[in-house]
Amino acid sequence: MARIAVIGAGGSIGGAVVTEAAARGHEVTAVVRDPARYRGIAAAVERADVLDPAQVARVAAGRDVLVSAVGGGDGPGHLALVERAARSLVEGLRSLGGAAPRLVAVGGAGSLETAPGVRVWDAPGLPEQVLQIMHAHGAALDYFRTVADVRWTVLSPAAELVPGERTGRYRTGLEQLLTDAGGRSRISVPDYAVALVDEVEQPEHIGERFTCCAP
Repeated sequence: MARIAVIGAGGSIGGAVVTEAAARGHEVTAVVRDPARYRGIAAAVERADVLDPAQVARVAAGRDVLVSAVGGGDGPGHLALVERAARSLVEGLRSLGGAAPRLVAVGGAGSLETAPGVRVWDAPGLPEQVLQIMHAHGAALDYFRTVADVRWTVLSPAAELVPGERTGRYRTGLEQLLTDAGGRSRISVPDYAVALVDEVEQPEHIGERFTCCAP
């Protein structure tokens, strides 16, 4: 059993991670900005602002893993939050020294390669708000890649992260966008959570980004 804190547990991805981890018997704490509005199944709920490193350190202390599932809603919201959150998370964990838990962060698909030197966000015709979300996650990943003193992992989803059923089946890769047997790059939110909690239980990607897709 791992002690896991999930920042952003009130969102769809964070909620799915809480559900998956709790179902496997882990001790899960939901970290949200307004505990009164939380309706999930976490064993405990704590209030924290991800942009405050001291609050990050408080909720991370004594945990084995800190999961960050924060998002900014629309494009401008992501630009305002995601990279700043990455920096705050690292600063908060650094303050705990050797007692800091691992960090597993929800990433984006935009920086994955569709061909050598070509990324998802290079596709023509993408709406500006979609590009903003992609580049916000890309900036956070670029920052994480400068960090050597905190154990971090970023999990990028397939191009389409959609509601759906939990099958427990997925494929993983590193820098290339993955597609399923039909040529589509997609994964359900519950299966994305399966991949993330599998990484929590059996770390294979410390200090790097990986991605997952339906088989």
